Amino acid sequence: MDDTIPFASRDYFLFLALMAFSRGMDFLSTWIATPNLALEGNPLAKKLGWKWGVPLNVVICLVLPLWPMSAIVVSTASVLVAARNFQSAWLMRSLGEEIYRRWHVERVRETRVALYLFCLAGNTLLTAAVGVALIYFSNPETTGFVAFAIGMGMIAYAVAVAFYTLLAIWRIHRAAKREARELAAAQNLRPNGQPVVIETCSRPPEQIV
Repeated sequence: MDDTIPFASRDYFLFLALMAFSRGMDFLSTWIATPNLALEGNPLAKKLGWKWGVPLNVVICLVLPLWPMSAIVVSTASVLVAARNFQSAWLMRSLGEEIYRRWHVERVRETRVALYLFCLAGNTLLTAAVGVALIYFSNPETTGFVAFAIGMGMIAYAVAVAFYTLLAIWRIHRAAKREARELAAAQNLRPNGQPVVIETCSRPPEQIV
């Protein structure tokens, strides 16, 4: 289904333009939201930074168009990620990365886990359901693979959002438990049971940008 196309052919440049646009939107939305990558949700992308992330994505944009279906899957997921980033990018930029991070962590800690997970499931499962419908009703043999690939991209996006959001929530709650243990230990060591003030540093909320 994902047959290769000749390098430097007309179709190759078409899918190259598609990859360049989708990946460019992902990078632009990320830069607007978190120019220092403090809120980047992908640990690998955060570790690579702009210095290595840009060249790597240039290589991906040059190679992936050789496989049209893969290019459409990645482009679909990238555009959806960019749209998600743009939704809150203005708030992240206006508040600043550190202030937004602290505000987001506080809101997550004040929200019941069950409610948060229910809303996350609604967000990701509904998106994935549209992708499944596209795959189910598409017929690559008669109508081509575009609808099928878009459906795959939507599912890939939903899986990525669910995975990185759950990872962020786990880190936030783990940090909260660690801070509580440190505070309890410090109070036990303090003579006469006097209160102790401990400066804490919450883990980043790991936004999907």
